[in-house]
Amino acid sequence: MGALSSDNLLLGDEGSQAGLARALYRTVCDLPIISPHGHTDPAWFALNEPFTDPAHLLVVPDHYVFRMLVSQGVRLDDLGIARMDGAPVEADPRAIWQRFAENWHLFRGTPTRLWLDYTFEKLFGLTEPLSAATATEAYEQIDACLKRDEFRPRALFERFNIEVISTTEGALDPLDHHRAIAESDWQGRVVTTYRPDAVIDPDHEGFSGALDAFGELTGCDTGRWQGYLDAHRVRRAFFRSHGATATDHGLQSARTANLSGADAQALFDRIRSGRAGEGDADLFRAQMLTEMAKMSAEDGMVMQIHPGSVRNHHGGVFETYGRDKGFDIPSAIDYVHALRPMLDAVGMEPGLSVIVFTLDETSYARELAPLAGVYPSLKLGPAWWFHDSPEGMRRFREMTTETAGFYNTVGFNDDTRAFPSIPARHDIARRVDCAFLARLVCDHRLHEDEAFELARELTVDLPRKAYKFDEPR
Repeated sequence: MGALSSDNLLLGDEGSQAGLARALYRTVCDLPIISPHGHTDPAWFALNEPFTDPAHLLVVPDHYVFRMLVSQGVRLDDLGIARMDGAPVEADPRAIWQRFAENWHLFRGTPTRLWLDYTFEKLFGLTEPLSAATATEAYEQIDACLKRDEFRPRALFERFNIEVISTTEGALDPLDHHRAIAESDWQGRVVTTYRPDAVIDPDHEGFSGALDAFGELTGCDTGRWQGYLDAHRVRRAFFRSHGATATDHGLQSARTANLSGADAQALFDRIRSGRAGEGDADLFRAQMLTEMAKMSAEDGMVMQIHPGSVRNHHGGVFETYGRDKGFDIPSAIDYVHALRPMLDAVGMEPGLSVIVFTLDETSYARELAPLAGVYPSLKLGPAWWFHDSPEGMRRFREMTTETAGFYNTVGFNDDTRAFPSIPARHDIARRVDCAFLARLVCDHRLHEDEAFELARELTVDLPRKAYKFDEPR
């Protein structure tokens, strides 16, 4: 059926380099999955209820899928994407699936095609390519699988050989599902990640009310600068008590600032009172990235920075459907000047770990690799989002290895809401890395025994270490 039915996918077919790539891959293909950053729903693992149907598992929650369909004129309503005002949208999962199948050809050559072909074949046993003609048969086969206990979330977690998976929750989340998982007799390791964007970004809808709730939740006075910072410390400790090892920050800019205490207080007062002037919101976000880095230096939480996405590019789609509907668009980022205030403040702190991601590939060789290649606190996150593809992964290795090496990177993470695609994404990353290592050996730039060591390190050792999963709980 799909391209992943080929054992040699991305590894080459002939020659010594292809043979070595395949040999390297065989040593890592069955290693456990470390999934240190993503957006799967902890309720799946807490409740362990069956997934409802193929459409709501594979189409409706996956912006990689529906953004492509929208680009070719399919309406979000017709894909069952809920409206903010509760107005009716397509509710028949079979109709949603049929529209998806009729447009399956749109995904030719894309990583989404690789992920879903792998999922269709390896997980659900489909043997025919998806199309309008095979849509009903494929739907019924997947639907029948989802009704069986071995396709419930916890069973799939174990089948996928996931060692640990991180979800991402906002600062106000009560983490009830994580508590339920911890109190259950299930042994799967699901940890949370602290994502405080809603109480850090003054342009976030509902920001003022979120700060009020932040104060009520923590018992801190979020009307004052120090009380607001204390609220973050309280919530970070709460998240750590539920397994969190990391924070995550998805602001558009990587800009940081390091204001004096008096200037930070004055800025916060303007923001909190609604008297913010032009540029204050951006300066506040910049200051808060540095404050989060300072807190990470104190409490040991790994800090992830995911900048460079212009969120909700189409105002009408955002107002009608809300966030994460495929209209987040990459933009250029300046890291050298943007990160300097934070790095001046804490960049040489022992034990601090800041993992930086980018959607601006031009910054890899010019800025990010040189920064990570000298600052002990900086590590490079893997190819991300729009570049989470075979070509994007290759470019990442080619543009960063010469300056930052391998050990200033953190392995792979899938960053997905699409739970069934996780094995496919990790498999593709392993194949790309093995092919890259084989090329270095054949170019006489790496010894063969080093390549075998690196294949394992890139797959499991580096992500365990980077996200502190190898430390005692």
